[in-house]
This record gives sequence, C-alpha cells and structure tokens, in this order.
Amino acid sequence: MQSSPASTLRRAHRGVVATFALVGVVNGILAARLPGLAVKLGLDTGDVGLVILSWGIAATATMQCMRWIVAALGNRLLLRIGTPLVTVAVGLIALSSSFPLLLAAAAGFGVASGIAEAMMNAQGSLVERRAERPLMNGFHAGWSAGAVAGGLLAVALAALDVPYTASVLGVAVIALPLALAVGWTYLDEPAEEEEATDRHKLPGIVYLIGAVAFLALLLEGLVADWSGLLLARELHTTEAVAAIAYPVYELATFSGRLFGDRLRLRCGSRSILAAAGATTALGVLLVVTAPSAVWAIAGFALTGLAVCIVVPLCMSLAGSAAPGHSDAAIAQVSAIGYAGLLVGPVLIGFVAEATTLRTGIATAIAVALLITAASRRMPQGRPATGAGGSPAAPAPARDTAEL
Repeated sequence: MQSSPASTLRRAHRGVVATFALVGVVNGILAARLPGLAVKLGLDTGDVGLVILSWGIAATATMQCMRWIVAALGNRLLLRIGTPLVTVAVGLIALSSSFPLLLAAAAGFGVASGIAEAMMNAQGSLVERRAERPLMNGFHAGWSAGAVAGGLLAVALAALDVPYTASVLGVAVIALPLALAVGWTYLDEPAEEEEATDRHKLPGIVYLIGAVAFLALLLEGLVADWSGLLLARELHTTEAVAAIAYPVYELATFSGRLFGDRLRLRCGSRSILAAAGATTALGVLLVVTAPSAVWAIAGFALTGLAVCIVVPLCMSLAGSAAPGHSDAAIAQVSAIGYAGLLVGPVLIGFVAEATTLRTGIATAIAVALLITAASRRMPQGRPATGAGGSPAAPAPARDTAEL
C-alpha cells in the first residue's frame, strides 16, 4: 500500500530531525574527545589546530562545490551518501596511527561533513516548504541535542577509562547503520524548472543571507573556542569551572531553537533577526564586563539563547529566496556561513594577541550589531513556501498536529 502524502511528510520530518541529531552526536563525541586524540598521537596545541583547520577548509570548499553538484544529483541522493560518510570518516580518525594519516582523515571528515551539513539543510528546507510552516529551528535543535548527548557520552566513556580509539570507533560503528537506515525517509525534491538565464546565477539576496549566516557562525565559534580560556585566564577559575561555559551555551542554544519557529511565525523574519543580533551583543557585553565567572557564564548563555536562531533562519530563507534553485541557494549560504567558523577564531585571536582576550571577544559586539543592521534588508514575506516555490498559505491546524 502506498503511503499517504501526510504520512510521508511526517516520516521525512522525523528523518531530518534524526539526521541532524546523528550528525550532532558524532561531532559532539569527536570534539569532546580531542584531548584523548592529542594524547594518543602526542599532538601539541599547534598540531590540533592544524587538524581542525584541515577539516574546516575541506568542509567549506565542499559546500561551495555542492551548489553545482546538487543540481545534477539532488539533495536526497547526496544526503544518503554524505551522512554515512561522516560516520566512516570519524572511524578513520579514530584509527589514525600517525599525524599525516590523521590530517588525511580529518580532511575526509571535512568533505563528508560538507556534503551532509549542506544537504541536510536542503532536505530540511524541502520538508519545511511542503509543510508550509517554519521547521528549521526544530531541525537544528536536533543537532544541538545530539551534540550535547555526544559530549556527555564522551565524558562517560573517558570516566570509565575507555581508550580513545575504542570509544570513537564504537560510536562510528553504531552510527553507520543508523545513517543508512534514515536515508530512506528523505523526500525526493520536485523537478525544478531551469530559468532562461544562467542556471548557476543566484539572486543577490542569497549572498546577503550567506553573509548574515557567516556573522552568526563567527559568533558561535567564539564561544566554542574562547569561553574556557576567558574563564581560566582572565577570571582565574579552575579548569572544571571553565569547562562549564560550553555545555551551558549548548543547552541555551537547544532551548532557543525549540521556540525559534514559533517566534518566527508570530514576529516575522526581520524582527527576529534584529532582536537576535541586539540580544547577542548584550550577551557578549555581559561576558566582557563580567566581574566573576557566574556573570560570564550567564553572558555566554544569553549569547547562545539569542544567536542560535540566526543560522536556521538563514537556511530557511535561502530555501525560498531562489525559486527553482533552492538546493543551490542553501549550499551557497552554507559555504559562506561555515567560513565564519574558520575566520572567527583567527580574527579574535589576532585582536587578543595585540591587546587582551577580553578586547578580542568584545569585537563580537560589533559583529552581532551587524546582524541587526542587515536584518532590515533581509526577506520578510512568509516564513515558508510551498513545494513549487510560490508563497504558501498558512498551514491548517491539522498539519501542526501531524508533524
């Protein structure tokens, strides 16, 4: 018996959430167990930085290529390939026995992540357009939940003295069949009509959306890379207290994304972006002026609560900004946006080296205010569009219950 459109859409919705969560788990355990990898191969701080840089560059370059590849293969096929490849690449990282092999495995992980990250956003946008209501923040909340779960699993395995290779490889082995299974829930995008103009040319608004995503991911990278150092070096906390900032930030991120779609329906895209930028600036200001660790951690939490909705919103807007070329637009926004994760640590580190770490982090206030300024030129319209790319009517109440 053939499934009804409603049940197919429900299954695809759950599949996208599961994909985001699965990729989040893999990234969470990989990030949390980096110290174990460094011990295993005798890596210093500079070596670890090169590993992170290699997969970051590979991911960004791959996302840029996805703009053209997806036009030929479609996001469903690419996501069915990319998500399992993420688990395989993590397994290869775990098995790496030398620094050169590790760099190669890290680059492979970057390529796989570039495919999966761009295409799961494209698949999420397709589900969102079919449902005719905002869903992207909920998908990204799945990633946040997965990252927290992966990090906690890593802590538990480390506490049990499970070796680095066994713990990371074990997660990869379990995740691979799950990644293969969830691929059968994805929707096939409708045939998209090519425009008479150059089919590779995207409207300028796509690049503005990408720029806003770049700013948001730069801010997200700030917390991941500098929160612990600020607490330890500037506020002189213990390592245990310094480690609290990132989990608190991720929990705030998860919480904000749970409500992001509802806020967007009520307030509209521009208002949400303007408020997110201003509140993020306030959170960073609280961090850099904090007299104690408690206030700094509160500032990081406020930052996560606000900035977390920007990237999902950008991905959603990209999906409806170029009718007929939604996948290419999302891939382009992903490529521009994720470059912020590479630029952010370098920019703040450069300023911190010339001045102080507080001053370096304070530059993020200006970055956050740029999001508020850019919000005035972002699309407003309806939060989602129908499958054909036309503005969607409000979804019936039953659709909300179905999904």
